Amino acid sequence: MLRIKKLDIFILKSFCLLFLGTFFICLFIFMMQFLWKYVDDMVGKGLEMSVLAQFFFYSGLTLVPMSLPLAVLLAALITFGNFGERFELLAMKAAGISLIKIMRPLIIFITFICCVSFYFQNVIGPHAQSKLWTLLLSMRQKSPELDIPEGAFYDEIDGYNLYIKHKNRETGMLYDVLIYNFDKGFENAQIIKADSGRLEMTADKQHLYLRLYSGEQFENLKSQNMNQKNVPYRRESFREKHAIIEFNSDFNMMDEGIMSGQATSKDMAMLQHSIDSISHRNDSVGQSNYKYAKETVYMYPVLSKEDSTKMLQAKLTEVNFDSVFAATTLLEKQKILLSASSKAETTGNDWNFKSIDMKQNDKNLRKHEIGWHEKLTLSLACLIFFFIGAPLGGIIRKGGLGLPVVISVLIFIFYYIVNNTGVKMAREGEWIVWMGVWTSTAVLAPIGAFLTYKSNKDSVILNADAYINWIKNVLGIRSVRHLVRKEVIIEDPNYQQLPASLQQLTNECLVYSEKKHLRSAPNYFKLWWAEHQRDEEMVRINDQMEALIDEMSNTQYASLINLLNNYPIIPVYAHVRPFKQYWLNLLCGALIPIGLFFYFRIWIFRLRLMKDVEKIVKNNNDIINLIKEQNLC
Repeated sequence: MLRIKKLDIFILKSFCLLFLGTFFICLFIFMMQFLWKYVDDMVGKGLEMSVLAQFFFYSGLTLVPMSLPLAVLLAALITFGNFGERFELLAMKAAGISLIKIMRPLIIFITFICCVSFYFQNVIGPHAQSKLWTLLLSMRQKSPELDIPEGAFYDEIDGYNLYIKHKNRETGMLYDVLIYNFDKGFENAQIIKADSGRLEMTADKQHLYLRLYSGEQFENLKSQNMNQKNVPYRRESFREKHAIIEFNSDFNMMDEGIMSGQATSKDMAMLQHSIDSISHRNDSVGQSNYKYAKETVYMYPVLSKEDSTKMLQAKLTEVNFDSVFAATTLLEKQKILLSASSKAETTGNDWNFKSIDMKQNDKNLRKHEIGWHEKLTLSLACLIFFFIGAPLGGIIRKGGLGLPVVISVLIFIFYYIVNNTGVKMAREGEWIVWMGVWTSTAVLAPIGAFLTYKSNKDSVILNADAYINWIKNVLGIRSVRHLVRKEVIIEDPNYQQLPASLQQLTNECLVYSEKKHLRSAPNYFKLWWAEHQRDEEMVRINDQMEALIDEMSNTQYASLINLLNNYPIIPVYAHVRPFKQYWLNLLCGALIPIGLFFYFRIWIFRLRLMKDVEKIVKNNNDIINLIKEQNLC
């Protein structure tokens, strides 16, 4: 029986509240980007609020599947970042609850979100896409709103350019009007200049009614003689002039049938049916073209009955066309070449047209296949983004809208680039369709699995200190010992036994240095191929040294603290082979460039270890002398 625990309710509540907020934020951002893309089709056209409301409503429906993955990613990052920042994630893990169990209720919820995304794309999306693009095409066909600016030419009326120096917005009067009428062509252009006028829309909103006062009209007359230098014109003065200009400002919705053949306006069943139909049509056209080429273009030329009779009489089985062509007259050769050239050009144009038709059909087929696959990949992206965002939030342990937003945007940009690249390659036919569309999923799914595994194991994958320490180890950079005098000392060092212990450490260091021959270069082949042995002697010396330092750090004498800081921090495994696995060392030695790099690295660390051993011996003697001088023993 399924039992919902209080912890599951707490996790779901924390995530869902953030998910709702991030979803509407992401939807708003995508809608603003979509509006910015098509703002030129709406500005200045006097569209009614109902038309704009339909535009925003349908655009919002089409952008829901794109907003869901980003909202899931951002909400998961913030939720688990908050859990980590407030140590709630640490408390859950301390109680024996693994990350997978913590994520379990959200995995079920995100699976439901994937189903919702698929429903939007397969059921609501096609209808919304059809409505939206029909609305956009209708907006593009609508004439602009009549709003003539002052001091600038207005060319939104077909065939006319209007210039108004000043206008009275209260009365609607226009002053210093200049009109260029190219409705009859540039050769019969009309120029009208008037002191004032008025421009109004007719009741049916199909025409403009123009009334002009106190002006002149100039009109070019088409010259009958093309060589005539002076072009005649006609001049007319008037006190009042009226004109009707065609201008349709009504918004007429186009028929939705124009979008019925587009892949975006079809569900998966319709897409599959269209894919089968287009594939069958392409196969039929290809077979027809092959049959046509075989029977006409590449068929052996058919001889006339007279020529065939002559070949039978001459008992010829083959015809040498070069000999026949050479035997003809010059005029006949010219006719033959012209005829062959004409037929070749006609055939080439015919096959170019057939090639263009086949390419369009193939491109249309790929668009339908891409649309079919995208309904699955975009839905699955919600689940993949959750498995990226949730463990990443647990690793970085930063909540709020700061770092999670930056990381979410970077991840989504990476997804957007990879997805668009794959889709473009599939659309152009460079890649197989399913390979191009599923590229983003194939790239991000392993990343989500890797982050989930690392977060479940409490990995420090994004801990900068871990990478800094690793780089220091590779480059041989080590920290400096920094000890200070303690404020409270519970137990003082045993100064009576310290000289003997330090002398024993000195003797071991001297024996080690003489035995290991650290100054000489190691044997390359023995280094890689011999059985690997850890340098237990150096490990024991280092442990003994650290134990003495820890005991002597309880002293109250500053001079002794200063001498303790002179002890080196020894990386006990830097001067031996780099890998624990024997086969990795063999492989490293076999790859000469890599092997030489580690070989010289080990030699350098052996020389440094030799100096460290000498420094330990010297420091031990200094401390022994200090203890004797201060009479501490």
